[in-house]
Amino acid sequence: MQSRHGFQPARRVMEDVAPAFDVVWVDAALHAAAAAAWLGAARRSLSLVDCASFAAMRLRGIRQAFAFDEHFAERGFTRVT
Repeated sequence: MQSRHGFQPARRVMEDVAPAFDVVWVDAALHAAAAAAWLGAARRSLSLVDCASFAAMRLRGIRQAFAFDEHFAERGFTRVT
């Protein structure tokens, strides 16, 4: 949000929208799954954070993501922007 729309819109999302979401903390198992996916992909543009998001979403059966990042679609998720 911040990189596309600036700090103030991102701040509004953090303060007004984010409290409605469940936060998934990265534990050792989730980190290991994300690291394995990231290392396996070996792509400069794919981040460990992206891979952690994908792993957390798969564990919870989530198929849609509010995301601008094309990597979500590449990994089989439906992007809602």
